Amino acid sequence: MQHPAPSPKELDPIEIASRDEIAALQFHRMKRSLKHAYENSPFYRKSFIAHDVHPEDLKTLADIAKFPFTTKQDLRDTYPFGMFAVPQSKLVRIHGSSGTTGKPTVVGYTAADIEHWANLVARSIRAAGGRTGDMLHNAYGYGLFTGGLGAHFGAERLGCTVVPISGGMTERQVTLINDFRPRIIMVTPSYMLSILDEFRRQGLDPRESSLEIGIFGAEPWTNAMRHEIEEAFNMHAVDIYGLSEVMGPGVAQECVETKDGLHVWEDHFYPEIIDPQTGAVLPDGELGELVFTTLTKEGLPMVRYRTRDLTRLLPGTARTMRRIDKITGRSDDMIILRGVNVFPTQIEEQILKCPGLAPHFHIELTRKDRMDAMTVHVECTPDRGAGEARAAAARELSHHIKSVIGISARVEVHDPDGIARSEGKARRVIDNRPK
Repeated sequence: MQHPAPSPKELDPIEIASRDEIAALQFHRMKRSLKHAYENSPFYRKSFIAHDVHPEDLKTLADIAKFPFTTKQDLRDTYPFGMFAVPQSKLVRIHGSSGTTGKPTVVGYTAADIEHWANLVARSIRAAGGRTGDMLHNAYGYGLFTGGLGAHFGAERLGCTVVPISGGMTERQVTLINDFRPRIIMVTPSYMLSILDEFRRQGLDPRESSLEIGIFGAEPWTNAMRHEIEEAFNMHAVDIYGLSEVMGPGVAQECVETKDGLHVWEDHFYPEIIDPQTGAVLPDGELGELVFTTLTKEGLPMVRYRTRDLTRLLPGTARTMRRIDKITGRSDDMIILRGVNVFPTQIEEQILKCPGLAPHFHIELTRKDRMDAMTVHVECTPDRGAGEARAAAARELSHHIKSVIGISARVEVHDPDGIARSEGKARRVIDNRPK
Protein backbone atom coordinates (compact mmCIF):
# COMPACT_ATOMS: atom_id res chain seq x y z
CA MET A 1 0.00 0.00 0.00
CA GLN A 2 2.49 2.60 -1.13
CA HIS A 3 1.31 6.17 -1.25
CA PRO A 4 3.45 9.06 -2.50
CA ALA A 5 3.85 12.14 -0.35
CA PRO A 6 2.06 15.18 -1.74
CA SER A 7 4.14 17.75 -3.58
CA PRO A 8 4.71 21.10 -1.82
CA LYS A 9 2.47 22.72 -4.45
CA GLU A 10 -0.50 20.73 -3.12
CA LEU A 11 -0.09 22.01 0.44
CA ASP A 12 -1.28 25.19 2.08
CA PRO A 13 1.86 27.31 2.71
CA ILE A 14 1.21 27.31 6.47
CA GLU A 15 1.49 23.49 6.56
CA ILE A 16 5.23 23.74 5.84
CA ALA A 17 5.91 27.15 7.42
CA SER A 18 8.64 27.53 10.03
CA ARG A 19 7.79 27.17 13.69
CA ASP A 20 8.53 30.88 14.18
CA GLU A 21 6.04 31.78 11.46
CA ILE A 22 3.39 29.50 12.97
CA ALA A 23 3.94 30.93 16.47
CA ALA A 24 3.72 34.52 15.19
CA LEU A 25 0.41 33.78 13.45
CA GLN A 26 -0.92 32.00 16.54
CA PHE A 27 -0.06 34.92 18.82
CA HIS A 28 -1.73 37.45 16.52
CA ARG A 29 -4.87 35.33 16.23
CA MET A 30 -4.97 34.43 19.93
CA LYS A 31 -4.91 38.09 21.00
CA ARG A 32 -7.75 38.83 18.61
CA SER A 33 -9.77 35.79 19.71
CA LEU A 34 -9.41 36.55 23.44
CA LYS A 35 -10.49 40.14 22.80
CA HIS A 36 -13.50 38.93 20.79
CA ALA A 37 -14.52 36.49 23.56
CA TYR A 38 -14.14 39.11 26.30
CA GLU A 39 -16.05 41.83 24.48
CA ASN A 40 -18.86 39.72 23.01
CA SER A 41 -19.46 36.66 25.22
CA PRO A 42 -21.02 37.46 28.61
CA PHE A 43 -19.78 34.09 29.84
CA TYR A 44 -16.15 34.83 29.03
CA ARG A 45 -16.28 38.41 30.29
CA LYS A 46 -17.57 37.13 33.64
CA SER A 47 -15.04 34.28 33.73
CA PHE A 48 -12.05 36.51 32.91
CA ILE A 49 -13.07 39.06 35.52
CA ALA A 50 -13.57 36.34 38.14
CA HIS A 51 -10.03 35.07 37.47
CA ASP A 52 -8.55 38.61 37.32
CA VAL A 53 -7.25 38.31 33.76
CA HIS A 54 -7.72 40.48 30.70
CA PRO A 55 -6.89 39.85 27.02
CA GLU A 56 -4.12 42.45 27.31
CA ASP A 57 -2.35 40.14 29.79
CA LEU A 58 -1.33 37.92 26.85
CA LYS A 59 2.25 38.99 26.15
CA THR A 60 3.47 35.60 24.86
CA LEU A 61 1.73 32.40 23.78
CA ALA A 62 2.67 30.82 27.11
CA ASP A 63 0.57 33.46 28.88
CA ILE A 64 -2.56 31.59 27.81
CA ALA A 65 -1.92 29.49 30.94
CA LYS A 66 -3.07 32.52 33.00
CA PHE A 67 -6.59 32.19 31.59
CA PRO A 68 -9.30 29.94 33.05
CA PHE A 69 -10.30 26.60 31.58
CA THR A 70 -13.61 26.00 29.82
CA THR A 71 -15.43 22.69 30.36
CA LYS A 72 -18.37 20.84 28.89
CA GLN A 73 -20.32 21.68 32.03
CA ASP A 74 -19.99 25.37 31.15
CA LEU A 75 -21.86 24.72 27.91
CA ARG A 76 -24.56 22.82 29.80
CA ASP A 77 -24.87 25.56 32.41
CA THR A 78 -25.32 28.22 29.71
CA TYR A 79 -27.68 26.11 27.54
CA PRO A 80 -28.66 26.84 24.88
CA PHE A 81 -26.94 30.00 23.61
CA GLY A 82 -25.34 31.60 26.66
CA MET A 83 -21.72 31.18 25.49
CA PHE A 84 -22.13 32.53 21.97
CA ALA A 85 -20.16 35.64 21.02
CA VAL A 86 -22.40 36.78 18.16
CA PRO A 87 -26.15 37.42 17.97
CA GLN A 88 -28.23 34.41 16.97
CA SER A 89 -29.07 36.19 13.70
CA LYS A 90 -25.39 35.96 12.68
CA LEU A 91 -25.34 32.15 13.01
CA VAL A 92 -25.84 30.08 9.88
CA ARG A 93 -25.84 26.66 11.57
CA ILE A 94 -26.30 25.05 14.98
CA HIS A 95 -25.05 21.61 16.00
CA GLY A 96 -25.34 19.83 19.33
CA SER A 97 -24.67 16.67 21.27
CA SER A 98 -27.27 13.97 21.81
CA GLY A 99 -27.87 15.06 25.40
CA THR A 100 -28.16 11.45 26.57
CA THR A 101 -26.34 12.26 29.84
CA GLY A 102 -28.11 15.53 30.60
CA LYS A 103 -28.65 18.76 28.75
CA PRO A 104 -27.10 18.71 25.28
CA THR A 105 -24.16 20.92 24.45
CA VAL A 106 -25.02 23.40 21.70
CA VAL A 107 -22.51 24.96 19.31
CA GLY A 108 -23.06 27.62 16.65
CA TYR A 109 -21.23 28.68 13.49
CA THR A 110 -21.06 31.91 11.53
CA ALA A 111 -20.56 31.87 7.77
CA ALA A 112 -16.84 32.46 8.34
CA ASP A 113 -16.71 29.55 10.81
CA ILE A 114 -18.27 27.22 8.21
CA GLU A 115 -15.77 28.47 5.63
CA HIS A 116 -12.80 27.70 7.89
CA TRP A 117 -14.28 24.31 8.82
CA ALA A 118 -14.75 23.26 5.19
CA ASN A 119 -11.19 24.33 4.34
CA LEU A 120 -9.72 22.39 7.28
CA VAL A 121 -11.63 19.19 6.50
CA ALA A 122 -10.54 19.53 2.87
CA ARG A 123 -6.94 19.89 4.11
CA SER A 124 -7.44 16.82 6.29
CA ILE A 125 -8.82 14.66 3.46
CA ARG A 126 -5.91 15.72 1.27
CA ALA A 127 -3.44 14.83 4.05
CA ALA A 128 -5.10 11.40 4.20
CA GLY A 129 -4.41 10.91 0.49
CA GLY A 130 -7.66 12.18 -1.01
CA ARG A 131 -7.61 14.28 -4.15
CA THR A 132 -9.94 16.37 -6.30
CA GLY A 133 -12.20 14.10 -8.32
CA ASP A 134 -12.22 11.22 -5.84
CA MET A 135 -15.55 9.71 -4.83
CA LEU A 136 -16.03 9.73 -1.05
CA HIS A 137 -18.53 7.50 0.76
CA ASN A 138 -19.59 9.48 3.85
CA ALA A 139 -21.01 7.13 6.50
CA TYR A 140 -20.74 9.59 9.39
CA GLY A 141 -24.14 10.47 10.83
CA TYR A 142 -25.85 13.57 9.46
CA GLY A 143 -27.89 15.85 11.71
CA LEU A 144 -26.90 17.55 14.96
CA PHE A 145 -23.77 15.36 15.13
CA THR A 146 -20.96 17.33 13.47
CA GLY A 147 -19.41 14.36 11.69
CA GLY A 148 -21.67 14.00 8.66
CA LEU A 149 -22.02 17.62 7.54
CA GLY A 150 -18.46 18.46 8.60
CA ALA A 151 -17.02 15.73 6.40
CA HIS A 152 -19.48 16.53 3.61
CA PHE A 153 -18.64 20.23 3.24
CA GLY A 154 -14.90 19.52 3.45
CA ALA A 155 -15.05 16.80 0.80
CA GLU A 156 -16.98 19.06 -1.53
CA ARG A 157 -14.50 21.88 -0.88
CA LEU A 158 -11.66 19.56 -1.95
CA GLY A 159 -13.57 18.72 -5.10
CA CYS A 160 -14.66 15.19 -4.22
CA THR A 161 -17.88 13.53 -5.31
CA VAL A 162 -19.75 12.85 -2.06
CA VAL A 163 -22.07 9.92 -1.39
CA PRO A 164 -24.03 11.21 1.67
CA ILE A 165 -25.30 7.85 2.92
CA SER A 166 -24.94 8.63 6.67
CA GLY A 167 -24.95 5.75 9.20
CA GLY A 168 -27.07 2.63 9.31
CA MET A 169 -28.51 0.35 6.61
CA THR A 170 -25.27 -1.63 6.54
CA GLU A 171 -26.38 -3.95 3.72
CA ARG A 172 -27.09 -0.92 1.56
CA GLN A 173 -23.71 0.61 2.51
CA VAL A 174 -21.95 -2.41 1.02
CA THR A 175 -24.18 -2.41 -2.06
CA LEU A 176 -23.38 1.22 -2.80
CA ILE A 177 -19.66 0.73 -2.18
CA ASN A 178 -19.68 -2.08 -4.74
CA ASP A 179 -21.89 -0.25 -7.23
CA PHE A 180 -20.49 3.31 -6.98
CA ARG A 181 -16.86 2.27 -6.35
CA PRO A 182 -15.73 5.14 -4.07
CA ARG A 183 -12.02 5.54 -3.39
CA ILE A 184 -12.46 7.01 0.14
CA ILE A 185 -14.70 6.19 3.09
CA MET A 186 -15.24 8.37 6.17
CA VAL A 187 -16.83 6.55 9.12
CA THR A 188 -16.30 5.63 12.77
CA PRO A 189 -13.84 2.73 13.11
CA SER A 190 -16.33 0.59 15.04
CA TYR A 191 -18.91 0.95 12.27
CA MET A 192 -16.25 0.12 9.66
CA LEU A 193 -15.97 -3.25 11.38
CA SER A 194 -19.72 -3.72 10.90
CA ILE A 195 -19.29 -2.92 7.20
CA LEU A 196 -16.48 -5.47 7.07
CA ASP A 197 -18.77 -8.09 8.64
CA GLU A 198 -21.41 -7.32 6.01
CA PHE A 199 -18.90 -7.76 3.18
CA ARG A 200 -18.11 -11.21 4.53
CA ARG A 201 -21.77 -12.06 5.16
CA GLN A 202 -22.47 -11.36 1.49
CA GLY A 203 -19.54 -13.54 0.45
CA LEU A 204 -17.62 -10.56 -0.93
CA ASP A 205 -13.86 -10.13 -0.69
CA PRO A 206 -13.27 -6.69 0.90
CA ARG A 207 -9.78 -6.61 -0.62
CA GLU A 208 -11.42 -6.48 -4.05
CA SER A 209 -13.43 -3.35 -3.16
CA SER A 210 -12.60 0.05 -4.63
CA LEU A 211 -11.74 1.54 -1.22
CA GLU A 212 -8.16 2.74 -0.95
CA ILE A 213 -8.42 5.19 1.99
CA GLY A 214 -10.42 5.06 5.21
CA ILE A 215 -10.58 8.22 7.35
CA PHE A 216 -11.74 7.14 10.80
CA GLY A 217 -12.62 9.27 13.81
CA ALA A 218 -15.17 10.20 16.51
CA GLU A 219 -13.89 7.55 18.95
CA PRO A 220 -10.54 6.22 20.20
CA TRP A 221 -9.14 3.30 18.20
CA THR A 222 -5.90 1.40 18.32
CA ASN A 223 -3.09 0.67 15.89
CA ALA A 224 -4.11 -2.99 16.23
CA MET A 225 -7.53 -2.07 14.80
CA ARG A 226 -5.77 -0.08 12.05
CA HIS A 227 -3.85 -3.22 11.10
CA GLU A 228 -7.04 -5.30 11.15
CA ILE A 229 -8.86 -2.92 8.78
CA GLU A 230 -5.89 -2.34 6.48
CA GLU A 231 -5.29 -6.07 6.08
CA ALA A 232 -8.98 -6.81 5.53
CA PHE A 233 -9.50 -4.14 2.85
CA ASN A 234 -5.97 -3.63 1.48
CA MET A 235 -6.43 0.07 2.20
CA HIS A 236 -4.87 2.94 4.14
CA ALA A 237 -6.56 3.59 7.49
CA VAL A 238 -5.84 7.04 8.92
CA ASP A 239 -7.08 8.95 11.94
CA ILE A 240 -9.02 12.22 11.98
CA TYR A 241 -9.68 14.14 15.19
CA GLY A 242 -12.18 16.75 16.22
CA LEU A 243 -14.92 17.57 18.67
CA SER A 244 -17.98 19.71 18.24
CA GLU A 245 -17.10 22.15 21.03
CA VAL A 246 -13.86 23.09 19.25
CA MET A 247 -15.19 22.78 15.67
CA GLY A 248 -16.00 19.22 14.60
CA PRO A 249 -13.91 16.80 12.54
CA GLY A 250 -10.78 18.33 11.07
CA VAL A 251 -9.05 19.79 14.13
CA ALA A 252 -6.15 17.38 13.55
CA GLN A 253 -5.35 14.78 10.91
CA GLU A 254 -2.96 11.89 10.41
CA CYS A 255 -0.92 12.09 7.20
CA VAL A 256 -1.04 8.99 5.03
CA GLU A 257 2.68 9.08 4.21
CA THR A 258 3.73 8.70 7.87
CA LYS A 259 0.73 7.47 9.95
CA ASP A 260 2.56 8.55 13.09
CA GLY A 261 0.01 10.68 14.92
CA LEU A 262 -2.29 13.55 14.04
CA HIS A 263 -0.99 16.94 12.96
CA VAL A 264 -2.92 19.68 14.74
CA TRP A 265 -3.93 22.47 12.37
CA GLU A 266 -2.18 24.99 14.59
CA ASP A 267 -3.09 28.00 12.48
CA HIS A 268 -6.63 27.63 13.88
CA PHE A 269 -6.19 25.80 17.20
CA TYR A 270 -3.64 26.24 19.98
CA PRO A 271 -3.01 22.95 21.82
CA GLU A 272 -1.81 22.40 25.37
CA ILE A 273 -1.30 19.26 27.44
CA ILE A 274 -2.14 19.55 31.13
CA ASP A 275 -2.04 17.34 34.18
CA PRO A 276 -5.72 16.29 34.45
CA GLN A 277 -5.56 16.43 38.24
CA THR A 278 -3.74 19.72 38.86
CA GLY A 279 -4.33 21.61 35.60
CA ALA A 280 -0.60 22.39 35.32
CA VAL A 281 0.74 22.70 31.76
CA LEU A 282 3.03 19.80 30.83
CA PRO A 283 5.97 19.96 28.41
CA ASP A 284 5.72 18.46 24.93
CA GLY A 285 6.18 14.70 25.02
CA GLU A 286 4.44 14.11 28.35
CA LEU A 287 1.11 12.31 28.56
CA GLY A 288 -1.83 14.33 29.83
CA GLU A 289 -5.17 15.90 28.93
CA LEU A 290 -5.52 17.79 25.66
CA VAL A 291 -6.70 21.42 25.88
CA PHE A 292 -7.57 23.69 22.95
CA THR A 293 -7.93 27.43 22.46
CA THR A 294 -9.60 28.37 19.18
CA LEU A 295 -7.87 31.09 17.19
CA THR A 296 -10.39 31.96 14.47
CA LYS A 297 -13.87 30.97 15.66
CA GLU A 298 -16.47 33.74 15.74
CA GLY A 299 -19.74 32.15 16.85
CA LEU A 300 -18.41 30.16 19.79
CA PRO A 301 -14.78 30.94 20.65
CA MET A 302 -13.26 28.46 23.07
CA VAL A 303 -10.59 29.44 25.60
CA ARG A 304 -8.60 26.53 27.04
CA TYR A 305 -11.32 23.93 26.46
CA ARG A 306 -10.66 20.71 28.38
CA THR A 307 -11.30 17.88 25.92
CA ARG A 308 -10.78 15.07 28.48
CA ASP A 309 -8.83 13.26 25.73
CA LEU A 310 -5.50 11.81 26.87
CA THR A 311 -2.51 12.15 24.58
CA ARG A 312 0.83 13.98 24.24
CA LEU A 313 2.23 16.66 21.94
CA LEU A 314 5.03 15.66 19.56
CA PRO A 315 7.13 17.50 16.96
CA GLY A 316 5.86 17.70 13.39
CA THR A 317 7.00 15.17 10.77
CA ALA A 318 5.03 15.20 7.51
CA ARG A 319 3.99 18.77 8.34
CA THR A 320 5.64 21.49 10.42
CA MET A 321 2.72 21.64 12.82
CA ARG A 322 2.92 19.58 15.99
CA ARG A 323 1.28 16.20 16.29
CA ILE A 324 -0.85 14.62 18.96
CA ASP A 325 -0.22 10.97 19.64
CA LYS A 326 -3.10 8.58 19.04
CA ILE A 327 -5.75 9.21 21.70
CA THR A 328 -5.34 6.50 24.35
CA GLY A 329 -8.69 7.22 25.95
CA ARG A 330 -10.60 9.88 27.82
CA SER A 331 -10.11 10.83 31.42
CA ASP A 332 -13.88 10.47 31.90
CA ASP A 333 -13.89 7.03 30.18
CA MET A 334 -11.13 5.72 32.41
CA ILE A 335 -12.20 2.76 34.54
CA ILE A 336 -10.62 2.54 37.99
CA LEU A 337 -10.92 -1.11 38.95
CA ARG A 338 -9.46 -2.12 42.30
CA GLY A 339 -6.92 0.69 42.07
CA VAL A 340 -5.86 0.01 38.45
CA ASN A 341 -6.58 2.52 35.65
CA VAL A 342 -8.06 0.78 32.60
CA PHE A 343 -9.14 2.16 29.22
CA PRO A 344 -11.37 0.37 26.68
CA THR A 345 -8.63 0.68 24.06
CA GLN A 346 -6.38 -1.49 26.24
CA ILE A 347 -9.01 -4.23 26.25
CA GLU A 348 -9.41 -3.88 22.48
CA GLU A 349 -5.67 -4.43 21.99
CA GLN A 350 -5.80 -7.68 23.95
CA ILE A 351 -8.85 -8.93 22.02
CA LEU A 352 -7.07 -8.39 18.72
CA LYS A 353 -4.22 -10.62 19.93
CA CYS A 354 -6.58 -13.58 20.27
CA PRO A 355 -7.35 -15.73 17.23
CA GLY A 356 -11.00 -16.65 17.16
CA LEU A 357 -12.26 -13.40 18.71
CA ALA A 358 -13.86 -10.60 16.71
CA PRO A 359 -13.23 -6.93 17.64
CA HIS A 360 -16.82 -6.35 18.75
CA PHE A 361 -17.01 -6.02 22.51
CA HIS A 362 -18.27 -4.13 25.51
CA ILE A 363 -17.19 -4.00 29.14
CA GLU A 364 -19.68 -4.55 31.97
CA LEU A 365 -18.87 -3.28 35.45
CA THR A 366 -20.64 -4.74 38.49
CA ARG A 367 -20.19 -4.69 42.27
CA LYS A 368 -20.78 -7.46 44.77
CA ASP A 369 -20.01 -7.21 48.48
CA ARG A 370 -18.24 -3.87 47.92
CA MET A 371 -15.91 -5.48 45.35
CA ASP A 372 -15.90 -4.16 41.77
CA ALA A 373 -15.78 -6.71 38.97
CA MET A 374 -15.29 -6.49 35.20
CA THR A 375 -16.82 -8.74 32.56
CA VAL A 376 -15.67 -8.45 28.96
CA HIS A 377 -18.38 -9.45 26.50
CA VAL A 378 -16.87 -10.31 23.13
CA GLU A 379 -17.84 -12.23 19.98
CA CYS A 380 -16.23 -15.31 18.53
CA THR A 381 -15.46 -15.49 14.83
CA PRO A 382 -17.71 -17.77 12.75
CA ASP A 383 -15.03 -20.48 12.52
CA ARG A 384 -14.68 -20.74 16.34
CA GLY A 385 -18.25 -21.47 17.37
CA ALA A 386 -17.59 -24.76 19.20
CA GLY A 387 -17.71 -24.76 22.99
CA GLU A 388 -14.11 -25.76 23.64
CA ALA A 389 -12.76 -23.26 21.10
CA ARG A 390 -14.76 -20.51 22.83
CA ALA A 391 -13.55 -21.54 26.24
CA ALA A 392 -9.94 -21.53 25.03
CA ALA A 393 -10.36 -18.06 23.53
CA ALA A 394 -11.90 -16.78 26.78
CA ARG A 395 -9.00 -18.18 28.80
CA GLU A 396 -6.46 -16.64 26.45
CA LEU A 397 -8.07 -13.20 26.60
CA SER A 398 -8.39 -13.36 30.38
CA HIS A 399 -4.69 -14.27 30.58
CA HIS A 400 -3.66 -11.33 28.36
CA ILE A 401 -5.75 -8.87 30.38
CA LYS A 402 -4.22 -10.12 33.63
CA SER A 403 -0.61 -10.21 32.41
CA VAL A 404 -0.60 -6.93 30.42
CA ILE A 405 -3.11 -4.69 32.23
CA GLY A 406 -2.83 -6.25 35.68
CA ILE A 407 -6.47 -6.96 36.52
CA SER A 408 -8.61 -10.09 36.66
CA ALA A 409 -11.59 -10.02 34.30
CA ARG A 410 -14.33 -12.49 33.52
CA VAL A 411 -14.71 -13.10 29.78
CA GLU A 412 -17.96 -14.12 28.11
CA VAL A 413 -17.65 -15.17 24.46
CA HIS A 414 -20.86 -14.69 22.48
CA ASP A 415 -22.07 -15.96 19.12
CA PRO A 416 -21.11 -14.05 15.97
CA ASP A 417 -23.34 -10.94 15.80
CA GLY A 418 -24.08 -11.42 19.50
CA ILE A 419 -22.79 -7.95 20.46
CA ALA A 420 -24.99 -5.00 19.50
CA ARG A 421 -23.51 -2.93 16.68
CA SER A 422 -23.04 0.82 16.79
CA GLU A 423 -23.86 2.97 13.78
CA GLY A 424 -22.04 5.93 15.33
CA LYS A 425 -19.79 6.16 18.36
CA ALA A 426 -19.42 2.79 20.05
CA ARG A 427 -20.57 2.50 23.65
CA ARG A 428 -17.82 0.40 25.20
CA VAL A 429 -18.56 0.59 28.96
CA ILE A 430 -21.80 -0.40 30.69
CA ASP A 431 -21.56 0.50 34.37
CA ASN A 432 -24.06 -1.50 36.41
CA ARG A 433 -22.47 -0.69 39.75
CA PRO A 434 -24.79 0.83 42.37
CA LYS A 435 -24.57 4.62 42.34
